[in-house]
Amino acid sequence: MAVSEQIDDALWAEFHTVVNMTSRELQEWLSTEAAGERTEEVPDRAGKPLGRHVLAILGKRRTDLTPDDVRAMERVCEIVRSQRDPSLDPRAGGTDWRHGLMDIGHDPLKPA
Repeated sequence: MAVSEQIDDALWAEFHTVVNMTSRELQEWLSTEAAGERTEEVPDRAGKPLGRHVLAILGKRRTDLTPDDVRAMERVCEIVRSQRDPSLDPRAGGTDWRHGLMDIGHDPLKPA
């Protein structure tokens, strides 16, 4: 069975709903977050591993996804589901909370 057949429509749709930042927005965010006073990450290594994985997934077609990609998609959906209400209405929260979600491509202040 091809990996694309393992990704049901519900996971595909949920992932692309909860990841509400564009690949450009996410890349810029990860680069900004990784920039420190003493060092700045190489752009393709900026940000946390899950955030970089989300960025890679956004650049792929559904037919090109790997089993690792599917697990990352499930994890991102699980994290957002656990920290947000189902409506995903824009909501302000603590800075660390918002930044943690943005690290995986979900901006809680962005309209659904």
